[in-house]
Order: sequence, then structure tokens, then C-alpha cells
Amino acid sequence: MFRSVSLIATTLVISGCRLPPSPTVMAPSEPILIQAGNQEVLWERLIDVLHAYHFEIAREDRLDGVIETQYKTGASLQEPWHPDAVGFANRLEGTLQSIRRRVVVRLNSVDGGYLVSVEVFKELEDLGGLAANSAGGATFRENTPLRRNLDMVVGQSAPSGWIAAGRDRMLEHDMMRRLQPTLLR
Repeated sequence: MFRSVSLIATTLVISGCRLPPSPTVMAPSEPILIQAGNQEVLWERLIDVLHAYHFEIAREDRLDGVIETQYKTGASLQEPWHPDAVGFANRLEGTLQSIRRRVVVRLNSVDGGYLVSVEVFKELEDLGGLAANSAGGATFRENTPLRRNLDMVVGQSAPSGWIAAGRDRMLEHDMMRRLQPTLLR
């Protein structure tokens, strides 16, 4: 048993086992022209694709043709069931750094159908100070009398700030790829 496991491990190391390269620079997502007659059906399918990526809808405006989602915390390597982090590099980044994403979908009426565009905005968390908390201040000590100090638990000194990291082109392309067969039905 040990020989077979070591043989497989050695073979993988010698063969140069690695993940497929992920493109780091991608072209901007171009809107897709959808030839649909019913805007209601198209709108509901757009919502279904956003829900497939576990994004919650924050705002829908059918007159302006805009769907905005709430921020969603980026997936890490330990969360393979969340499809919002596309590629190994994005999952590793989500493991090492707090990330959140927000999606804006635009639906514009044109001659012959609708133009659908997807924009995914990514932000990195920027803490103002130390975020480490100690449980020691929240526990009762046996050698001191009970005090009524309700401010014993010290939390984060300031709310988290977020740094804009641009658009997540890989997720945009993955969502557009998923939209195309859905909308052609």
C-alpha cells in the first residue's frame, strides 16, 4: 500500500503536475445581443443566473433595466460550493484576504432584441487597526469581585474600510458564458 502511494506521488512530482494557467489580463466584457421577444422572461432568467452564483438582489429597476446585487463575501479554497471565485488564483486570494463582490447587470432594449451586460466589482478589506480580539477581557476572573462594566468586550476600533480592486473580469466572463445558453432557450 505504501509503495503504491509513494509511486503515485513520485510520478506526479516528476511529471510536473500543475493546475492549468489562468489568464490574468482579460478583455472587457462585451454586451451580448439577445433576440428575445418577452422582456419578463429574459429578466427572470437573469435573476436565476445571479442566484446560481449565490448573489442576493439589492435593487431591481425594470424601467432602467438595471439589476444590482448586495455585496457577497468572496469564496475561499475551503468553500468549493460557492462559484463566485473563478480560478485557483481568485480562490487563493479569497483565502488570504477578505474580498467582497457586487454585480450590476444592465438590460438595454435595441432593435431586434436586448443588450445584456454584466459588471462585477471587487473590493479588498482594509482594516484601520488590529482586528485581533482577546477572550480574556470578556471572561470573569475568580479573584476579583463581580463588576457591572458592560464594556469589557473590546471589538474592532473602527469599521472596516474597503479598497476598490477594479472589476473581476474572470467572473464577468463566466457569468456571460452561463447566460448565453440560458437565454437561448
